[in-house]
Amino acid sequence: MAFNYLGSKEILKEYKIGFLCSRKVPAEIILKTYAWAIEQRDKRVCVVSGFHSKIEKDVFHYLLKGTQSIIIVLARGMMNKLPVGIRRALENERLLIISQCNDTVKRITRETTYIRNKYIIENSDETYMPYISPGGQLEKILNNIKYDCLT
Repeated sequence: MAFNYLGSKEILKEYKIGFLCSRKVPAEIILKTYAWAIEQRDKRVCVVSGFHSKIEKDVFHYLLKGTQSIIIVLARGMMNKLPVGIRRALENERLLIISQCNDTVKRITRETTYIRNKYIIENSDETYMPYISPGGQLEKILNNIKYDCLT
């Protein structure tokens, strides 16, 4: 599978924590997740995520205020329009955007999300998942990865 990169590939050499979270999150998990994001920012830990769901976007918002590296893994083609905060982080060589899809893929699907999340899990030194919906897509990915490891 071909990868497209935007930003500093040197970030891939850093210690990375993958961040994945189910879309529907109980209220008591949200504040703990924000606190975790602020802690990672303050420790200058590189976080890898799709930053797609509401809570993931919120975590990205907290991380972007720091100086540590961040890796965004897209479940679609490369971004065409870059918000100011993302452009600034790219200019400061603290952001890497990765896409495993060609640029014609404009919409996120279950398949591209699966591929993205599997990449995050397999390419992070550790993974933080504050909430996994029972029977959800994230749980299915984890079960498939466990099965892959056993065969």
